[in-house]
Amino acid sequence: MQATEENSTPFFDGHPGAAVVPLARKRTLLIDTVALGLLRKNLIDHFGDVSARLVLTQFGFSQGWRLAEAARTELPWKSDEEWVNAGPRLHETEGLFRLGAPPGELRSSAGIDLLNSFETEAQLALLGRPAAPSCWSLCGMLSGYLSRASGQEFVVIEDRCVSLGDASCRMHAKPRDEWGLEHAASLEAFNRGPLKEVLNESLQRVAVTLKEAERRLTERRRALKGMGDEHAEPSGIVARSVSMRRVVDLARRVAKVDATVLITGESGSGKERIARLVHDESARARGAFVAINCGAIAETLLESELFGHSRGSFTGANQDRPGLFEAANGGTLLLDEVGEVSAGMQVKLLRVLQEREVRRVGENRSRPIDVRVLAATNRDLAHGVAGGAFRQDLYYRLKVVELHVPPLRERREDVLPLANVLLLDAATRMKRSLSGLSPASAERLLDYDWPGNVRELENAMARAVALAQGDRINEEDLPDELLPHARALVVVPTAGPVRPLEDIERDYILLALEQNGGNQTQTAVQLKIGSATLYRKLKSYGRLASSKTEPLS
Repeated sequence: MQATEENSTPFFDGHPGAAVVPLARKRTLLIDTVALGLLRKNLIDHFGDVSARLVLTQFGFSQGWRLAEAARTELPWKSDEEWVNAGPRLHETEGLFRLGAPPGELRSSAGIDLLNSFETEAQLALLGRPAAPSCWSLCGMLSGYLSRASGQEFVVIEDRCVSLGDASCRMHAKPRDEWGLEHAASLEAFNRGPLKEVLNESLQRVAVTLKEAERRLTERRRALKGMGDEHAEPSGIVARSVSMRRVVDLARRVAKVDATVLITGESGSGKERIARLVHDESARARGAFVAINCGAIAETLLESELFGHSRGSFTGANQDRPGLFEAANGGTLLLDEVGEVSAGMQVKLLRVLQEREVRRVGENRSRPIDVRVLAATNRDLAHGVAGGAFRQDLYYRLKVVELHVPPLRERREDVLPLANVLLLDAATRMKRSLSGLSPASAERLLDYDWPGNVRELENAMARAVALAQGDRINEEDLPDELLPHARALVVVPTAGPVRPLEDIERDYILLALEQNGGNQTQTAVQLKIGSATLYRKLKSYGRLASSKTEPLS
């Protein structure tokens, strides 16, 4: 594409101070890519991948078609072929991506490579790694331009994508009827007609989805009411106990103000649920809720994850990438396990909280952010401050308000209602019909201390649903550690001299054998030792006569 000196009407004739930015003599809007990313996320979250892809592809197709028409009338071309092939370069000037080298031709068998796609950035920052290529709008734009310029319906399909871990996004263009049946899902997004019809079709799918979601919600409420849990919170939090109700009430109150909140509690107690409640009840509810486990990421990677990086700032940084602070702009960022953050990263977090701006790795300029920060930890940060492991200034910056989530053993009133909710979730997921808990199994749940808190209860209910043989959860469906015989096998030290470990082991093994009615194989499985090992020990104890099963060879 070459512009001549005779061309007195530039294709893009806007300037920084213009109130209207004209593109090819038509009013054009400059839209923030983060806003487009949030739109993408909301479409997927509310309407699903199929409808979201349909809308974004059709929007892109219309934009590409319009660009081809404008380019035809506003720019001089040496030939129609030059006009046809100019699409990717024109889209590159819009800042949508950067063409790989060599640029290549879209219709060639090799296709073209795109770098720095705005859609891959949005996908990775807000939704994570997808199951399939994610540049839906770009495929639509390239298809729309090529179809208008060539006079033949072309469809552009992406077979490699940066969001999947590839080095570039690879695009291929073919006439629609030359794509095989294996690309039917991609072609469906191009079933175009007037935009109104496309949107109507998408909205019809959305209506069906919403009706189905409403039906499932109604069934869930009916099932919970049948299980005696009609007072479950809409947020999914169960708060029958006084201590948990106090936490929920305080969370709702603090949600109304834009203060930093520190959420403390044991692992598995439900800290992220409380964080989501604060977000959902706040003025930022329409924004993104982004959570990151600071303890699961190495320090060198954590800085890039939180603050982003520029292209070339370190090995593997092939493109500019916004961090999670930018992804959560206008919303809420949860720093889970913040007590695991290193001293160096604590300084950088403190600066971000004070200045309300971030600096990407490899850049020398700061970017303003508008993010509410929530922090969660199972550590005693006050103890960490006293010991010098955690910065005092960061501690007080995070702890404007503290919400302490009590462990499950301290809120017994919540155990059964919460078990019913988790049971229903597991039964729905596994497509099983269960009426609830038997009295004996409910008693076992109340007797147990739940050292793993809500997460352990969730796992116990999932196991029980998977193993249940009747229409409700019985005692034998529960994990072994909840049953009376499991607790009876615990050896409690008594007053007097310390007993040799060998004697305690012998008594424990013999008690386990007695609990299993003398079944050696079953006892070995429960003790997690080999049958031959158990056989030798019983032989040394002179107790083989009471054993019902010989060791396995």
